[in-house]
Amino acid sequence: MNTVTMKSKTVPTDTTTTDAPAAGTSVADTAAVERVHADHAVAKRLGNWTRADRFEVRARSGLVVLDLRSPDLPDEVEVRVELQRATVKLLVPDDAQVEHWDLHWTARGRVKDAAAAAAPAQTAHAAGTRRIRLTGVSTDSEVRVQRGGVAILTAMCSREYLQDLRRAHQTGSHPSVDDPARAAR
Repeated sequence: MNTVTMKSKTVPTDTTTTDAPAAGTSVADTAAVERVHADHAVAKRLGNWTRADRFEVRARSGLVVLDLRSPDLPDEVEVRVELQRATVKLLVPDDAQVEHWDLHWTARGRVKDAAAAAAPAQTAHAAGTRRIRLTGVSTDSEVRVQRGGVAILTAMCSREYLQDLRRAHQTGSHPSVDDPARAAR
């Protein structure tokens, strides 16, 4: 834990909840619970960044983008949120099921998932289909579920994608931020 001193006031800052894993850390070394915090800020976690099955997102007047398209993630994923005037974008595979029954609303807000309305309702959990459960509390906030091309475009319109392109060009490999499944092929 680091501390920041500001005019006779010491404010603790915990960098483990806001930063992605260090460059030398492999995906297997990350914790079972990933925490993302955005307070009047933007936090993005794109590409193959974790193998955790639980995520805790806390946002206040901010934006959080979570890429849950990686083939390294388990089929059952839980995302616990505490949102206040914030937006969470979930980039998910085309066949993923997003359940938000346990998400409590204390004011306005909703889960926007346009592609799920067009898909037929599946009552049984099919093998190999990712199931994402949203739990927690949301106040004047929204959760946007993006699939397919919209998820790819969201990932491509980021600084992380540009850095990934530069790294891929230098090493002669392919970028993985736009399509995390590409690295597994």
